[in-house]
Amino acid sequence: MHLKDSLSKAIARLTADNVPSPRLNAELLLMFILSCDRAYLFAHPERKLSTEEESSYEAALADRVRGVPAQYITGHQEFWGMDLIVTPSVLIPRSETEHLIESVLEIQTSGVRPQTSDQTYPEVRGPKSKVRIVDVGTGSGCIALALAKELPHAEIHATDISLDALEIARANAARHQLDRRIHFRQADLLEGLKRDFDFVVSNPPYVGESEEDQVQLEVRKFEPRNAVFAGPKGTEVIARLIPQARQRLRPGGWLIMEISGTIAEKVRELLEGWQDVQIKPDLQSIPRVLRAKKPKIDNRRP
Repeated sequence: MHLKDSLSKAIARLTADNVPSPRLNAELLLMFILSCDRAYLFAHPERKLSTEEESSYEAALADRVRGVPAQYITGHQEFWGMDLIVTPSVLIPRSETEHLIESVLEIQTSGVRPQTSDQTYPEVRGPKSKVRIVDVGTGSGCIALALAKELPHAEIHATDISLDALEIARANAARHQLDRRIHFRQADLLEGLKRDFDFVVSNPPYVGESEEDQVQLEVRKFEPRNAVFAGPKGTEVIARLIPQARQRLRPGGWLIMEISGTIAEKVRELLEGWQDVQIKPDLQSIPRVLRAKKPKIDNRRP
């Protein structure tokens, strides 16, 4: 069958099975099978697919129809301009999470400097200042890699409770030549870490089990459950992370987390005693990024 006909047939099939963005998915999967870009698809409509290519394309379409995310089929997802390896062991990086990176960069370049006894810490903060950042629940490593890319002088740490996820994160770091910049560690949140940080950044599980029916089928069926659902309320993991972050942050350091509008006010309540608590919306006006500063004088026990 010719490329053009295969593509048209695939679009019709995905449309009939109510797969979102059928044309985009059909093109993406065909580009994956043929190892080509979109321009090639339109420049070679009469290119005849081999029997093996047709079979592989059919299998990929069948997986997509039953709900397997395209990213798990192709094994790739773009984040912050980087092509990342993804498997069902890790949450698929999403554009909303890029707001976390933006928030760190905004604070880092604003000139606000945490108090510290570390005499090597620079007097003026800016893009080249040495800061210490930990990405909690790193998954694919997307947050840690993006921060390492943007802040070449920063010391980056990344934790995850899953060894499988850490294997993917390390592979992504190696692919982008950032493996020497990021210190990966298996840990439940911040447990066992001894260093103090300027930023604790995390995209933790924040969906409540009571909301499961509202979550997209492909998310709740195929993405790692412990990376999506936090517990009955959705705040269980965040409630553990906040006191750990307060203990591990330097005075004036920042906790930055991705959240949802459902739990925004509940999380704000958990941050009693923190300073400059802000909840910023994403491009769809949904509360998405929460940031809070540890007081410079902190007499409260974590």
